[in-house]
Amino acid sequence: MENNEKIKIDWPVFGISGGILVLFTAMALIDVDFAKATVNKSFAFSCTYFGAYWQVLLLLTFLIAIGLACTKYGNVRIGNLDKPEMSTFKWISIIMCTLLAGGGVFWSAAEPLAHFLSPPPSFGVIAKGTKEAVAPAMAQGFLHWGFLAWSILGSLAALPLMYYHYHKGLALKPRLFLYPVFGDKVMKNWLGVTADATSLVAVAAGTIGPIGFLGLQLSYALSKTFGIPDTYGTQFVIVAIATAIYAIAACTGIQKGIEKLARFNVFLTIFVIAFTLIAGPGGFIIDAFLGAQGLMFDNFFNLTLYRAETGWLSWWTVFFWGWFLGYGPMMAILVARISRGRSVREIVIAISILAPFITNFWFSVLGGSGIFYELSNPGSVSTAFASDGGFNLPAALMAIVSQFPLSQLMVPVCLVLVLLFLVTTGSGMAFSMAVAVTGVDEPPQWIRAFWAIAMGAVAAALIFMGAGGIGALQSFIVVTAVPVGLLMLPTLYWGPKVCQLLYDENNTDK
Repeated sequence: MENNEKIKIDWPVFGISGGILVLFTAMALIDVDFAKATVNKSFAFSCTYFGAYWQVLLLLTFLIAIGLACTKYGNVRIGNLDKPEMSTFKWISIIMCTLLAGGGVFWSAAEPLAHFLSPPPSFGVIAKGTKEAVAPAMAQGFLHWGFLAWSILGSLAALPLMYYHYHKGLALKPRLFLYPVFGDKVMKNWLGVTADATSLVAVAAGTIGPIGFLGLQLSYALSKTFGIPDTYGTQFVIVAIATAIYAIAACTGIQKGIEKLARFNVFLTIFVIAFTLIAGPGGFIIDAFLGAQGLMFDNFFNLTLYRAETGWLSWWTVFFWGWFLGYGPMMAILVARISRGRSVREIVIAISILAPFITNFWFSVLGGSGIFYELSNPGSVSTAFASDGGFNLPAALMAIVSQFPLSQLMVPVCLVLVLLFLVTTGSGMAFSMAVAVTGVDEPPQWIRAFWAIAMGAVAAALIFMGAGGIGALQSFIVVTAVPVGLLMLPTLYWGPKVCQLLYDENNTDK
Protein backbone atom coordinates (compact mmCIF):
# COMPACT_ATOMS: atom_id res chain seq x y z
CA MET A 1 0.00 0.00 0.00
CA GLU A 2 1.25 3.44 -0.92
CA ASN A 3 2.19 5.92 1.75
CA ASN A 4 -0.51 8.60 1.68
CA GLU A 5 2.10 11.26 2.41
CA LYS A 6 3.65 10.58 -0.97
CA ILE A 7 0.40 10.51 -2.89
CA LYS A 8 0.01 13.43 -5.26
CA ILE A 9 -3.45 14.49 -6.34
CA ASP A 10 -3.78 15.62 -9.94
CA TRP A 11 -5.55 18.89 -9.20
CA PRO A 12 -6.03 19.95 -12.85
CA VAL A 13 -7.84 16.67 -13.58
CA PHE A 14 -9.75 16.94 -10.32
CA GLY A 15 -10.79 20.52 -11.04
CA ILE A 16 -11.71 20.11 -14.70
CA SER A 17 -13.79 16.96 -14.24
CA GLY A 18 -15.53 18.30 -11.15
CA GLY A 19 -16.05 21.68 -12.81
CA ILE A 20 -17.77 20.13 -15.84
CA LEU A 21 -20.18 18.23 -13.59
CA VAL A 22 -20.95 21.36 -11.57
CA LEU A 23 -21.46 23.37 -14.78
CA PHE A 24 -23.82 20.77 -16.23
CA THR A 25 -25.81 20.60 -13.00
CA ALA A 26 -26.04 24.39 -12.73
CA MET A 27 -27.17 24.66 -16.35
CA ALA A 28 -29.86 22.04 -15.77
CA LEU A 29 -31.08 23.70 -12.57
CA ILE A 30 -31.22 27.16 -14.17
CA ASP A 31 -32.89 26.12 -17.43
CA VAL A 32 -33.53 22.42 -17.88
CA ASP A 33 -35.11 22.92 -21.31
CA PHE A 34 -31.99 24.67 -22.58
CA ALA A 35 -29.82 21.94 -21.08
CA LYS A 36 -31.92 19.23 -22.73
CA ALA A 37 -31.90 20.99 -26.10
CA THR A 38 -28.13 21.50 -26.00
CA VAL A 39 -27.44 17.93 -24.96
CA ASN A 40 -29.88 16.49 -27.50
CA LYS A 41 -28.14 18.33 -30.33
CA SER A 42 -24.80 16.99 -29.15
CA PHE A 43 -26.36 13.55 -28.75
CA ALA A 44 -27.61 13.57 -32.34
CA PHE A 45 -24.20 14.71 -33.60
CA SER A 46 -22.43 11.97 -31.62
CA CYS A 47 -24.74 9.22 -32.88
CA THR A 48 -24.56 10.43 -36.49
CA TYR A 49 -20.80 10.77 -36.76
CA PHE A 50 -19.51 8.25 -34.23
CA GLY A 51 -22.18 5.54 -34.05
CA ALA A 52 -20.68 3.41 -36.83
CA TYR A 53 -17.20 3.87 -35.36
CA TRP A 54 -18.38 2.61 -31.98
CA GLN A 55 -19.98 -0.44 -33.56
CA VAL A 56 -16.71 -1.35 -35.30
CA LEU A 57 -14.61 -0.51 -32.22
CA LEU A 58 -16.60 -2.81 -29.93
CA LEU A 59 -16.62 -5.63 -32.49
CA LEU A 60 -12.86 -5.43 -33.03
CA THR A 61 -12.22 -5.27 -29.29
CA PHE A 62 -14.17 -8.48 -28.78
CA LEU A 63 -12.61 -10.35 -31.71
CA ILE A 64 -9.04 -9.31 -30.85
CA ALA A 65 -9.52 -10.19 -27.18
CA ILE A 66 -10.82 -13.67 -28.04
CA GLY A 67 -8.05 -14.18 -30.57
CA LEU A 68 -5.43 -13.12 -28.02
CA ALA A 69 -6.75 -15.58 -25.45
CA CYS A 70 -6.32 -18.39 -27.98
CA THR A 71 -2.62 -17.68 -28.54
CA LYS A 72 0.42 -18.50 -26.42
CA TYR A 73 0.21 -14.99 -24.99
CA GLY A 74 -2.98 -16.01 -23.21
CA ASN A 75 -0.80 -17.90 -20.70
CA VAL A 76 1.01 -14.74 -19.61
CA ARG A 77 0.35 -13.76 -15.99
CA ILE A 78 0.02 -10.02 -15.70
CA GLY A 79 0.15 -7.67 -12.74
CA ASN A 80 3.58 -8.61 -11.33
CA LEU A 81 2.22 -11.27 -8.98
CA ASP A 82 2.63 -15.04 -9.21
CA LYS A 83 -0.91 -15.78 -8.07
CA PRO A 84 -4.20 -13.81 -7.83
CA GLU A 85 -4.91 -11.58 -4.86
CA MET A 86 -8.49 -12.84 -4.41
CA SER A 87 -10.53 -15.94 -5.13
CA THR A 88 -12.12 -16.42 -8.53
CA PHE A 89 -15.63 -16.18 -7.06
CA LYS A 90 -14.93 -12.84 -5.37
CA TRP A 91 -13.19 -11.56 -8.49
CA ILE A 92 -16.05 -12.42 -10.85
CA SER A 93 -18.63 -11.16 -8.34
CA ILE A 94 -17.06 -7.69 -8.30
CA ILE A 95 -16.80 -7.60 -12.10
CA MET A 96 -20.40 -8.74 -12.65
CA CYS A 97 -22.10 -6.52 -10.11
CA THR A 98 -20.09 -3.39 -10.93
CA LEU A 99 -21.20 -3.24 -14.57
CA LEU A 100 -24.84 -4.22 -14.35
CA ALA A 101 -25.83 -1.44 -11.88
CA GLY A 102 -29.52 -0.77 -11.26
CA GLY A 103 -30.09 -1.09 -14.99
CA GLY A 104 -29.23 -4.74 -14.73
CA VAL A 105 -32.59 -5.29 -13.03
CA PHE A 106 -34.85 -2.69 -14.64
CA TRP A 107 -33.46 -3.08 -18.17
CA SER A 108 -33.37 -6.87 -17.94
CA ALA A 109 -37.10 -6.80 -17.29
CA ALA A 110 -38.03 -4.03 -19.71
CA GLU A 111 -35.79 -4.27 -22.77
CA PRO A 112 -36.83 -7.76 -23.96
CA LEU A 113 -40.45 -6.70 -23.46
CA ALA A 114 -39.89 -3.49 -25.44
CA HIS A 115 -38.45 -5.44 -28.38
CA PHE A 116 -41.24 -8.02 -28.07
CA LEU A 117 -43.88 -5.29 -28.36
CA SER A 118 -41.96 -3.43 -31.07
CA PRO A 119 -39.64 -5.87 -32.91
CA PRO A 120 -36.20 -4.48 -33.83
CA PRO A 121 -35.83 -3.68 -37.54
CA SER A 122 -32.63 -5.69 -37.84
CA PHE A 123 -34.70 -8.89 -37.96
CA GLY A 124 -37.05 -7.73 -40.71
CA VAL A 125 -40.84 -7.70 -40.49
CA ILE A 126 -42.10 -9.63 -37.45
CA ALA A 127 -45.59 -9.54 -35.98
CA LYS A 128 -45.34 -7.81 -32.62
CA GLY A 129 -46.49 -9.56 -29.47
CA THR A 130 -46.42 -13.04 -31.02
CA LYS A 131 -44.40 -16.19 -30.35
CA GLU A 132 -42.34 -15.40 -33.45
CA ALA A 133 -41.23 -12.13 -31.80
CA VAL A 134 -39.82 -13.80 -28.65
CA ALA A 135 -36.42 -14.96 -29.91
CA PRO A 136 -35.61 -11.73 -31.84
CA ALA A 137 -36.59 -9.64 -28.81
CA MET A 138 -34.34 -11.60 -26.49
CA ALA A 139 -31.50 -11.77 -29.02
CA GLN A 140 -31.45 -7.99 -29.43
CA GLY A 141 -31.17 -7.56 -25.67
CA PHE A 142 -28.38 -10.13 -25.60
CA LEU A 143 -26.48 -8.12 -28.19
CA HIS A 144 -26.78 -4.88 -26.22
CA TRP A 145 -25.70 -6.31 -22.87
CA GLY A 146 -23.58 -9.25 -24.00
CA PHE A 147 -20.23 -9.98 -25.56
CA LEU A 148 -19.39 -6.60 -27.10
CA ALA A 149 -20.56 -4.56 -24.13
CA TRP A 150 -18.50 -6.60 -21.72
CA SER A 151 -15.39 -6.72 -23.90
CA ILE A 152 -15.04 -2.94 -24.04
CA LEU A 153 -15.08 -2.82 -20.24
CA GLY A 154 -11.76 -4.39 -19.50
CA SER A 155 -10.75 -7.29 -21.73
CA LEU A 156 -8.14 -5.48 -23.84
CA ALA A 157 -8.20 -2.14 -22.04
CA ALA A 158 -7.04 -3.50 -18.69
CA LEU A 159 -3.94 -5.13 -20.16
CA PRO A 160 -1.85 -2.04 -21.04
CA LEU A 161 -2.92 -0.44 -17.76
CA MET A 162 -1.66 -3.45 -15.81
CA TYR A 163 1.56 -3.69 -17.77
CA TYR A 164 2.60 -0.05 -17.53
CA HIS A 165 1.49 0.35 -13.92
CA TYR A 166 2.50 -2.90 -12.24
CA HIS A 167 5.46 -3.85 -14.44
CA LYS A 168 6.82 -0.43 -15.39
CA GLY A 169 5.82 1.62 -12.35
CA LEU A 170 3.72 4.32 -14.05
CA ALA A 171 0.69 5.94 -12.40
CA LEU A 172 -2.58 4.02 -12.87
CA LYS A 173 -4.54 6.59 -14.88
CA PRO A 174 -6.60 6.60 -18.10
CA ARG A 175 -3.80 8.50 -19.86
CA LEU A 176 -1.84 5.23 -19.85
CA PHE A 177 -3.93 4.24 -22.89
CA LEU A 178 -1.99 6.91 -24.79
CA TYR A 179 1.42 6.21 -23.24
CA PRO A 180 2.55 3.73 -25.92
CA VAL A 181 1.79 6.36 -28.59
CA PHE A 182 3.10 9.55 -26.96
CA GLY A 183 5.54 8.26 -24.35
CA ASP A 184 6.49 10.10 -21.15
CA LYS A 185 5.12 13.41 -22.41
CA VAL A 186 1.51 12.29 -21.99
CA MET A 187 2.07 11.68 -18.28
CA LYS A 188 2.62 15.41 -17.74
CA ASN A 189 1.05 17.41 -20.57
CA TRP A 190 -2.43 18.70 -21.40
CA LEU A 191 -3.30 15.63 -23.47
CA GLY A 192 -2.92 13.41 -20.43
CA VAL A 193 -5.01 15.78 -18.33
CA THR A 194 -7.72 15.78 -21.01
CA ALA A 195 -7.73 11.98 -21.21
CA ASP A 196 -8.14 11.63 -17.44
CA ALA A 197 -10.73 14.39 -17.09
CA THR A 198 -12.96 13.17 -19.92
CA SER A 199 -12.82 9.63 -18.55
CA LEU A 200 -13.88 10.86 -15.12
CA VAL A 201 -16.74 12.94 -16.53
CA ALA A 202 -17.93 10.04 -18.67
CA VAL A 203 -18.09 7.51 -15.84
CA ALA A 204 -19.59 10.09 -13.48
CA ALA A 205 -22.37 10.78 -15.97
CA GLY A 206 -22.83 7.05 -16.52
CA THR A 207 -23.16 6.45 -12.77
CA ILE A 208 -25.11 9.56 -11.75
CA GLY A 209 -27.80 8.74 -14.31
CA PRO A 210 -28.60 5.32 -12.77
CA ILE A 211 -28.42 6.83 -9.25
CA GLY A 212 -31.00 9.43 -10.24
CA PHE A 213 -33.20 6.90 -11.96
CA LEU A 214 -32.88 4.68 -8.88
CA GLY A 215 -34.44 7.47 -6.83
CA LEU A 216 -37.24 8.02 -9.34
CA GLN A 217 -37.90 4.35 -10.02
CA LEU A 218 -37.71 3.00 -6.47
CA SER A 219 -39.92 5.84 -5.28
CA TYR A 220 -42.47 4.86 -7.92
CA ALA A 221 -42.20 1.18 -6.98
CA LEU A 222 -42.55 1.88 -3.25
CA SER A 223 -45.61 4.02 -3.96
CA LYS A 224 -47.31 1.32 -6.02
CA THR A 225 -46.35 -1.49 -3.66
CA PHE A 226 -46.53 -0.01 -0.17
CA GLY A 227 -48.39 3.27 -0.65
CA ILE A 228 -45.38 5.44 0.28
CA PRO A 229 -45.82 8.89 -1.31
CA ASP A 230 -43.95 9.22 -4.59
CA THR A 231 -42.46 12.63 -3.80
CA TYR A 232 -39.08 14.33 -4.00
CA GLY A 233 -38.64 13.66 -0.29
CA THR A 234 -38.87 9.90 -0.87
CA GLN A 235 -36.57 10.12 -3.88
CA PHE A 236 -34.03 12.15 -1.91
CA VAL A 237 -34.02 9.65 0.97
CA ILE A 238 -33.46 6.76 -1.45
CA VAL A 239 -30.53 8.54 -3.11
CA ALA A 240 -29.10 9.51 0.28
CA ILE A 241 -29.25 5.93 1.57
CA ALA A 242 -27.71 4.54 -1.62
CA THR A 243 -24.96 7.17 -1.53
CA ALA A 244 -24.15 6.45 2.11
CA ILE A 245 -23.88 2.71 1.44
CA TYR A 246 -21.61 2.92 -1.58
CA ALA A 247 -19.50 5.72 -0.02
CA ILE A 248 -18.80 3.52 3.01
CA ALA A 249 -18.05 0.54 0.76
CA ALA A 250 -15.65 2.60 -1.38
CA CYS A 251 -13.86 3.90 1.71
CA THR A 252 -13.42 0.43 3.20
CA GLY A 253 -11.81 -0.78 -0.03
CA ILE A 254 -11.84 -3.59 -2.55
CA GLN A 255 -11.28 -6.51 -0.19
CA LYS A 256 -13.80 -5.39 2.40
CA GLY A 257 -16.78 -3.20 1.51
CA ILE A 258 -16.90 -3.60 -2.28
CA GLU A 259 -16.27 -7.33 -2.21
CA LYS A 260 -18.89 -7.92 0.50
CA LEU A 261 -21.50 -5.91 -1.39
CA ALA A 262 -20.77 -7.83 -4.58
CA ARG A 263 -20.88 -11.21 -2.87
CA PHE A 264 -24.24 -10.54 -1.18
CA ASN A 265 -25.51 -9.17 -4.49
CA VAL A 266 -24.55 -12.39 -6.27
CA PHE A 267 -26.17 -14.63 -3.65
CA LEU A 268 -29.43 -12.68 -3.80
CA THR A 269 -29.38 -12.79 -7.60
CA ILE A 270 -28.88 -16.57 -7.52
CA PHE A 271 -31.86 -16.84 -5.16
CA VAL A 272 -34.07 -14.82 -7.54
CA ILE A 273 -32.95 -16.93 -10.53
CA ALA A 274 -33.53 -20.24 -8.71
CA PHE A 275 -36.93 -19.15 -7.38
CA THR A 276 -38.07 -17.95 -10.81
CA LEU A 277 -36.95 -21.12 -12.57
CA ILE A 278 -38.65 -23.36 -10.01
CA ALA A 279 -41.80 -21.39 -9.16
CA GLY A 280 -42.12 -19.37 -12.37
CA PRO A 281 -42.02 -20.18 -16.09
CA GLY A 282 -38.73 -22.09 -15.91
CA GLY A 283 -39.22 -24.11 -19.08
CA PHE A 284 -40.12 -21.04 -21.13
CA ILE A 285 -37.09 -19.17 -19.75
CA ILE A 286 -34.64 -21.91 -20.70
CA ASP A 287 -36.17 -22.34 -24.14
CA ALA A 288 -36.11 -18.58 -24.73
CA PHE A 289 -32.49 -18.32 -23.61
CA LEU A 290 -31.27 -21.12 -25.85
CA GLY A 291 -33.33 -20.05 -28.85
CA ALA A 292 -32.34 -16.40 -28.59
CA GLN A 293 -28.69 -17.24 -28.01
CA GLY A 294 -28.66 -19.38 -31.14
CA LEU A 295 -30.42 -16.68 -33.15
CA MET A 296 -27.96 -14.06 -31.95
CA PHE A 297 -24.98 -16.23 -32.91
CA ASP A 298 -26.52 -16.93 -36.31
CA ASN A 299 -26.98 -13.20 -36.95
CA PHE A 300 -24.06 -11.91 -34.90
CA PHE A 301 -22.26 -9.83 -37.52
CA ASN A 302 -25.48 -8.58 -39.12
CA LEU A 303 -26.77 -7.36 -35.75
CA THR A 304 -23.44 -5.90 -34.71
CA LEU A 305 -22.90 -3.90 -37.90
CA TYR A 306 -26.55 -3.11 -38.69
CA ARG A 307 -26.87 0.45 -40.05
CA ALA A 308 -30.18 0.54 -41.99
CA GLU A 309 -32.31 2.31 -39.38
CA THR A 310 -30.00 4.93 -37.86
CA GLY A 311 -32.79 6.60 -35.90
CA TRP A 312 -33.62 3.35 -34.15
CA LEU A 313 -29.90 2.66 -33.59
CA SER A 314 -29.43 6.04 -31.92
CA TRP A 315 -31.92 5.21 -29.20
CA TRP A 316 -30.92 1.60 -28.76
CA THR A 317 -27.62 0.08 -29.89
CA VAL A 318 -25.59 3.27 -30.25
CA PHE A 319 -26.97 4.63 -26.97
CA PHE A 320 -25.87 1.51 -25.11
CA TRP A 321 -22.49 1.46 -26.84
CA GLY A 322 -21.94 5.07 -25.82
CA TRP A 323 -22.98 4.29 -22.25
CA PHE A 324 -20.64 1.32 -21.93
CA LEU A 325 -17.79 3.16 -23.65
CA GLY A 326 -18.14 5.90 -21.06
CA TYR A 327 -17.58 3.28 -18.36
CA GLY A 328 -14.66 1.75 -20.26
CA PRO A 329 -11.61 3.53 -18.76
CA MET A 330 -12.76 3.33 -15.13
CA MET A 331 -13.93 -0.25 -15.45
CA ALA A 332 -10.54 -1.06 -16.99
CA ILE A 333 -8.87 0.56 -13.97
CA LEU A 334 -11.05 -1.52 -11.62
CA VAL A 335 -10.36 -4.72 -13.58
CA ALA A 336 -6.64 -3.92 -13.55
CA ARG A 337 -6.75 -3.31 -9.81
CA ILE A 338 -8.49 -6.61 -8.92
CA SER A 339 -6.91 -8.89 -11.56
CA ARG A 340 -3.25 -8.90 -10.54
CA GLY A 341 -1.67 -12.32 -10.89
CA ARG A 342 -4.24 -13.65 -13.34
CA SER A 343 -3.44 -14.82 -16.82
CA VAL A 344 -4.52 -12.89 -19.89
CA ARG A 345 -6.70 -15.84 -20.85
CA GLU A 346 -8.47 -15.79 -17.48
CA ILE A 347 -9.24 -12.08 -17.81
CA VAL A 348 -10.56 -12.39 -21.36
CA ILE A 349 -12.67 -15.48 -20.69
CA ALA A 350 -14.18 -14.03 -17.51
CA ILE A 351 -15.05 -10.66 -19.04
CA SER A 352 -15.71 -11.43 -22.70
CA ILE A 353 -17.34 -14.86 -22.44
CA LEU A 354 -18.47 -15.88 -18.95
CA ALA A 355 -19.94 -12.54 -17.86
CA PRO A 356 -21.96 -12.10 -21.11
CA PHE A 357 -23.48 -15.59 -20.82
CA ILE A 358 -24.47 -14.94 -17.20
CA THR A 359 -25.93 -11.56 -18.16
CA ASN A 360 -27.91 -13.06 -21.04
CA PHE A 361 -29.37 -15.73 -18.80
CA TRP A 362 -30.29 -13.09 -16.21
CA PHE A 363 -32.08 -11.15 -18.95
CA SER A 364 -33.91 -14.36 -19.87
CA VAL A 365 -35.09 -14.82 -16.29
CA LEU A 366 -36.74 -11.41 -15.81
CA GLY A 367 -37.33 -10.41 -19.43
CA GLY A 368 -38.39 -13.91 -20.43
CA SER A 369 -40.85 -14.04 -17.54
CA GLY A 370 -42.32 -10.73 -18.65
CA ILE A 371 -42.81 -11.98 -22.19
CA PHE A 372 -44.32 -15.25 -20.91
CA TYR A 373 -46.90 -13.40 -18.79
CA GLU A 374 -47.67 -11.01 -21.64
CA LEU A 375 -48.21 -13.90 -24.05
CA SER A 376 -50.41 -15.70 -21.53
CA ASN A 377 -52.43 -12.61 -20.61
CA PRO A 378 -51.98 -9.73 -23.08
CA GLY A 379 -51.79 -6.41 -21.28
CA SER A 380 -50.71 -7.86 -17.93
CA VAL A 381 -47.25 -6.34 -18.34
CA SER A 382 -47.49 -4.06 -21.38
CA THR A 383 -50.19 -1.85 -19.83
CA ALA A 384 -47.97 -1.03 -16.87
CA PHE A 385 -44.97 -0.62 -19.15
CA ALA A 386 -46.85 1.98 -21.23
CA SER A 387 -48.15 3.90 -18.20
CA ASP A 388 -47.14 7.45 -17.22
CA GLY A 389 -46.14 8.46 -20.72
CA GLY A 390 -44.69 5.13 -21.83
CA PHE A 391 -41.53 3.11 -21.33
CA ASN A 392 -42.04 2.82 -17.58
CA LEU A 393 -39.19 0.54 -16.48
CA PRO A 394 -40.10 0.14 -12.78
CA ALA A 395 -43.76 -0.44 -13.64
CA ALA A 396 -42.75 -3.25 -16.00
CA LEU A 397 -40.60 -4.85 -13.30
CA MET A 398 -43.40 -4.61 -10.73
CA ALA A 399 -45.93 -6.03 -13.18
CA ILE A 400 -43.67 -9.03 -13.82
CA VAL A 401 -42.68 -9.76 -10.23
CA SER A 402 -46.22 -9.27 -8.93
CA GLN A 403 -47.26 -12.30 -11.03
CA PHE A 404 -44.64 -14.52 -9.36
CA PRO A 405 -45.77 -16.90 -6.65
CA LEU A 406 -45.13 -15.34 -3.22
CA SER A 407 -45.09 -11.93 -4.87
CA GLN A 408 -45.33 -10.19 -1.50
CA LEU A 409 -41.87 -11.58 -0.78
CA MET A 410 -40.38 -11.27 -4.24
CA VAL A 411 -41.28 -7.60 -4.84
CA PRO A 412 -39.22 -6.37 -1.84
CA VAL A 413 -36.43 -8.81 -2.74
CA CYS A 414 -36.21 -7.41 -6.27
CA LEU A 415 -36.24 -3.83 -4.97
CA VAL A 416 -33.36 -4.66 -2.64
CA LEU A 417 -31.58 -6.26 -5.58
CA VAL A 418 -31.93 -3.06 -7.62
CA LEU A 419 -30.37 -1.11 -4.76
CA LEU A 420 -27.55 -3.63 -4.37
CA PHE A 421 -26.59 -3.57 -8.04
CA LEU A 422 -26.50 0.22 -8.01
CA VAL A 423 -24.47 0.64 -4.81
CA THR A 424 -21.96 -1.98 -5.94
CA THR A 425 -21.43 -0.01 -9.13
CA GLY A 426 -21.27 3.28 -7.24
CA SER A 427 -18.65 1.99 -4.82
CA GLY A 428 -16.50 0.52 -7.57
CA MET A 429 -16.62 3.65 -9.70
CA ALA A 430 -15.95 6.00 -6.77
CA PHE A 431 -12.91 3.90 -5.94
CA SER A 432 -11.70 3.89 -9.56
CA MET A 433 -12.21 7.63 -9.89
CA ALA A 434 -10.08 8.17 -6.79
CA VAL A 435 -7.41 5.95 -8.36
CA ALA A 436 -7.56 8.00 -11.56
CA VAL A 437 -6.77 11.31 -9.83
CA THR A 438 -3.95 9.85 -7.74
CA GLY A 439 -2.53 7.04 -9.89
CA VAL A 440 -2.15 4.69 -6.91
CA ASP A 441 -3.78 1.40 -5.95
CA GLU A 442 -5.07 2.62 -2.58
CA PRO A 443 -6.14 6.27 -2.86
CA PRO A 444 -6.94 8.27 0.30
CA GLN A 445 -10.36 7.59 1.74
CA TRP A 446 -11.45 11.23 1.56
CA ILE A 447 -11.04 11.24 -2.21
CA ARG A 448 -13.13 8.08 -2.53
CA ALA A 449 -15.78 9.65 -0.28
CA PHE A 450 -15.69 12.89 -2.25
CA TRP A 451 -16.52 11.23 -5.57
CA ALA A 452 -19.17 9.01 -3.98
CA ILE A 453 -20.93 11.93 -2.29
CA ALA A 454 -20.49 14.23 -5.30
CA MET A 455 -22.26 11.75 -7.60
CA GLY A 456 -25.11 11.34 -5.13
CA ALA A 457 -25.41 15.11 -4.67
CA VAL A 458 -25.60 15.75 -8.42
CA ALA A 459 -28.21 13.00 -8.79
CA ALA A 460 -30.30 14.52 -5.97
CA ALA A 461 -30.06 17.96 -7.58
CA LEU A 462 -31.12 16.68 -10.99
CA ILE A 463 -34.10 14.63 -9.81
CA PHE A 464 -35.35 17.76 -8.03
CA MET A 465 -36.65 18.83 -11.44
CA GLY A 466 -38.06 15.38 -12.24
CA ALA A 467 -37.02 13.05 -15.04
CA GLY A 468 -35.98 15.95 -17.29
CA GLY A 469 -32.60 16.58 -15.69
CA ILE A 470 -31.75 12.88 -15.42
CA GLY A 471 -32.93 12.35 -19.00
CA ALA A 472 -30.58 15.08 -20.19
CA LEU A 473 -27.75 13.43 -18.30
CA GLN A 474 -28.55 10.08 -19.92
CA SER A 475 -28.08 11.67 -23.34
CA PHE A 476 -24.96 13.45 -22.09
CA ILE A 477 -23.45 10.03 -21.39
CA VAL A 478 -23.34 9.36 -25.12
CA VAL A 479 -21.71 12.74 -25.78
CA THR A 480 -18.90 11.98 -23.32
CA ALA A 481 -18.27 8.69 -25.13
CA VAL A 482 -16.90 10.58 -28.15
CA PRO A 483 -13.47 11.41 -26.64
CA VAL A 484 -13.42 8.20 -24.62
CA GLY A 485 -14.00 6.16 -27.78
CA LEU A 486 -10.92 7.76 -29.33
CA LEU A 487 -8.96 7.13 -26.13
CA MET A 488 -9.78 3.41 -26.28
CA LEU A 489 -8.69 2.99 -29.90
CA PRO A 490 -4.96 2.30 -29.15
CA THR A 491 -5.92 -0.69 -27.00
CA LEU A 492 -6.72 -2.65 -30.18
CA TYR A 493 -3.00 -2.76 -30.89
CA TRP A 494 -1.37 -2.25 -27.51
CA GLY A 495 -3.51 -4.78 -25.64
CA PRO A 496 -1.95 -7.69 -27.55
CA LYS A 497 1.40 -5.88 -27.88
CA VAL A 498 2.03 -5.58 -24.13
CA CYS A 499 1.24 -9.29 -23.76
CA GLN A 500 3.89 -10.03 -26.37
CA LEU A 501 6.37 -7.74 -24.59
CA LEU A 502 5.69 -9.40 -21.25
CA TYR A 503 5.94 -12.87 -22.79
CA ASP A 504 9.31 -11.99 -24.30
CA GLU A 505 10.54 -10.48 -21.02
CA ASN A 506 9.56 -13.60 -19.07
CA ASN A 507 11.24 -15.90 -21.56
CA THR A 508 14.39 -13.76 -21.60
CA ASP A 509 14.59 -13.91 -17.81
CA LYS A 510 14.44 -17.68 -17.95
